Amino acid sequence: MLNHPTRLLFYFTLMTGTLISISSTSWLGAWLGLEINLLSFIPLMSNMNNQFATEAALKYFLTQALASAILLFSVITLSFQSSFLFSTFHDNFSLSIIISSTLLLKMGAAPFHFWFPGVMEGLDWFNGLILMTWQKIAPLMLISYVWTPNQFSFIIILVCILVGSIGGFNQTSLRKIMAYSSINHLGWMLSATLLGETYWMTYFGFYVFLSTSVILLFHAYQLSHINHFFNLPINNSILKLALFCNLLSLGGLPPFLGFLPKWILIQSLVAHHYTALVTMMVIFTLGTLYFYLRMGYSAFMLTHTQSKWILFMSFSPILQSLTILLLSLSLTGLIFAPLLSPIL
Repeated sequence: MLNHPTRLLFYFTLMTGTLISISSTSWLGAWLGLEINLLSFIPLMSNMNNQFATEAALKYFLTQALASAILLFSVITLSFQSSFLFSTFHDNFSLSIIISSTLLLKMGAAPFHFWFPGVMEGLDWFNGLILMTWQKIAPLMLISYVWTPNQFSFIIILVCILVGSIGGFNQTSLRKIMAYSSINHLGWMLSATLLGETYWMTYFGFYVFLSTSVILLFHAYQLSHINHFFNLPINNSILKLALFCNLLSLGGLPPFLGFLPKWILIQSLVAHHYTALVTMMVIFTLGTLYFYLRMGYSAFMLTHTQSKWILFMSFSPILQSLTILLLSLSLTGLIFAPLLSPIL
């Protein structure tokens, strides 16, 4: 991962670009940070061992460049009317929708998600984790400035959750399943921006933790497709319990930890009289549990088909300790839910 000194430079500028965007006081500074972030991530996507990495990098660059161009055009148009400051977007509803659409395109939210699963398919697990987590911080922070409760925002939230649920049904690639899962969670994060920064940051923090837990195990055992689960060591119960409990937690199934951020959002949205929106969000999200159960089929069944040439891989003590820690947090994290009540 850090086999070359220049990669450290690119990781540093990647984080710097995001920090510039979220700390900027004007749209021009936010655009500058997004460009630095984009140009830093492109070299990190290249991988000589993966023939799809170049294609993924080209798709990512073209899509992000298109979004950046439209964003810059919108910001300059906005400056003609008032200024570059964030507080001036309320005067023009059509420009705020265009700016919101470009930010949705940058983060891969539906219906602008056409590039996201394809790019995820060409990345390794570590770069995929960066794309699913860190690369969404700046667009989410910026969209919270222009996001208001209106018909456009409600449609985008429901489309994100619906596409994320239905898109993963016929997928066998774990990277594409995680991509559609990310689109589904984006719908919940966008709904949290209607309530305030604390809500979406809390949800985002839980999402990062659960996604990292799952992807660490995928990376450790080099899993890429659903049928690779049958090659996992059948005698290692800790591994299977950790992997599939974390998958169900990522799906938001109680009593796992992943249910807690959804519980907070459901309660808060109902308190703000978004009852119809919450009802449709919960119904649409149930579809994600289907492909999480598909992934866990080999562990949930008492008897299942197993290859004779099953690959037995070493399970290092460090990875085993980390797995037990992640499993215990995922299983028992809901107990500590009252500790969050003073925060929210």
